[in-house]
Amino acid sequence: MPAIEQDAPATVAPQKSTPTFDPKDVTVIFVLGGPGAGKGTQCSKLVSDHGFCHLSAGDLLRAEQERPGSQYGDLIKDYIRNGLIVPMEVTIALLENAMAADLKAKNSQKGRFLIDGFPRKMDQAVKFEETVCPAKLVLFFDCPEDVMESRLLERGKTSGRDDDNAESIHKRFRTFIETSMPVVNRFEEVGKVLKLDATPPPDEVYANTEKALAERLGPDF
Repeated sequence: MPAIEQDAPATVAPQKSTPTFDPKDVTVIFVLGGPGAGKGTQCSKLVSDHGFCHLSAGDLLRAEQERPGSQYGDLIKDYIRNGLIVPMEVTIALLENAMAADLKAKNSQKGRFLIDGFPRKMDQAVKFEETVCPAKLVLFFDCPEDVMESRLLERGKTSGRDDDNAESIHKRFRTFIETSMPVVNRFEEVGKVLKLDATPPPDEVYANTEKALAERLGPDF
């Protein structure tokens, strides 16, 4: 059951004792990395070449803030502008709804999802795995801050995004280091992290990503 109806104001899903999706049928890969690490670019290539469904938590939140009638629009806008993490119940509900919509469109109970930019905090990871679906892997795109800042400032010239400015970028870096790196470290402890150097050109990063996924998921992933 989708957590948020498409044409109705967003509502938070009720408490559940078991995940909505069975990990035997649904593969979830969290895609993490600092702002500007190139997560979206790599996800787009994986969608094109390997048939994943790419869900960007940030894109879903930005779409929700613009959706007429959304009860969360102003809240999301304020959080994003200030480089803060939107309350997890909102983000998880949007992700669950998007996963359900993709499976319905394919008329299938099976799917493979790249969840980009989520979870950004450990409690988000725990809640998502408890209520939506346990993650199979984490793709972590590692990139120095100076490289990411340069990419974001260049993108900001044309993106029109409120958070592609120097002040917001620095806030986002601090937030990632303080709250998201512990998520990466926790999944690394249980052997679920594939760490990729995101500094090289996108095609080189992608070749390394494909190789890492093939080694973990099999050559026909």
